Amino acid sequence: MTQMAKYPHEVGVKVGECMEAGDLEGVLSLFHPDCVICFPPEEPPKYGHEAVREIFSELIAAKPRIVNRVTGIQECGETALLQHDWRFEDAGGNLIAEGKSTEVVRRLDNGGWGFFIDCPLGPPALATNI
Repeated sequence: MTQMAKYPHEVGVKVGECMEAGDLEGVLSLFHPDCVICFPPEEPPKYGHEAVREIFSELIAAKPRIVNRVTGIQECGETALLQHDWRFEDAGGNLIAEGKSTEVVRRLDNGGWGFFIDCPLGPPALATNI
């Protein structure tokens, strides 16, 4: 089901709600169509809704509980930079994964906000040959 984040800081919370509900289409609706996802960090970035579907279909099957805490935000017009502390827990409250993310969100065509650049474990390191 289509979701909408009214404010930049709501995007991660809305994605978490969709994941807990097993709603992959809701997750997709919270990503910009031209998004880039840097996950896993040792692999090349992935692009667009097909990448979102590929990455989140596996995660969503576990219906994890997601705890997000925005630790930094800078908004400029139709774009915002966010940092989160996050963790995935199973139904028993046991830790599955955690990290510190960096994201860029942009205004979507529906008037809400969605992830444009998603780096769940922070931005990738620079290549050693740069």
